[in-house]
Amino acid sequence: MMEFRPSAPRKAAGIGMLGLGVLGLVLPFLQGFLFLALGVFILRHQYVWAHRGMGWIEGRWPGAVAKVEGMEARLLARFRAGMEHVRGWFRRG
Repeated sequence: MMEFRPSAPRKAAGIGMLGLGVLGLVLPFLQGFLFLALGVFILRHQYVWAHRGMGWIEGRWPGAVAKVEGMEARLLARFRAGMEHVRGWFRRG
C-alpha cells in the first residue's frame, strides 16, 4: 500500500530532477538516467506513477532502493541533528 506524504518542496525538487534527467538524455555531460531515477525516488510518496517506477527500479536492481532509502534516512538524521545544534545556539542567548 502506498503512503502519500504531500510536500511542495519535495514535488519541486523531484520535478526539477526529472527536468535535469530529460536534459541529460540529450546533453552528453549530464547523467540523464541518474537524474531521472533520483526524481522518481524523490516523488515516490507524491504520485502513484512514481511509486510504480520505484517498483520497476527495485525489480531491475534489487537492493538499490533500500540502500538509497537508508542513505536518505542517515542524511535526514544528520540534518535534524545539525538543526538542533543551531537551535541550541539561539536558546542559550
